[in-house]
Amino acid sequence: MFGLFKKKEKQDKLPQLLDLNNNPLAEGDIVEAMRYELGKCKLLLVDEQYVYESISSGKQVSWLKMIDASTDNQKVKKAED
Repeated sequence: MFGLFKKKEKQDKLPQLLDLNNNPLAEGDIVEAMRYELGKCKLLLVDEQYVYESISSGKQVSWLKMIDASTDNQKVKKAED
């Protein structure tokens, strides 16, 4: 009736993540985290969500907690290969 109670389509797309230098991030990338004393981390996909896992401690932090408010990029720097 008038489309008021129409089901919204589920959005299955994962966000495009960028580091502080606007470099694109992908699953498996090694980054240096600027928050939560994580140090070097690996970007993982867990239950259809991105998480940063510290290489030294194993602590996991959601990508949502790493958003820089001024640029909307991630508060991480991509490690040089």
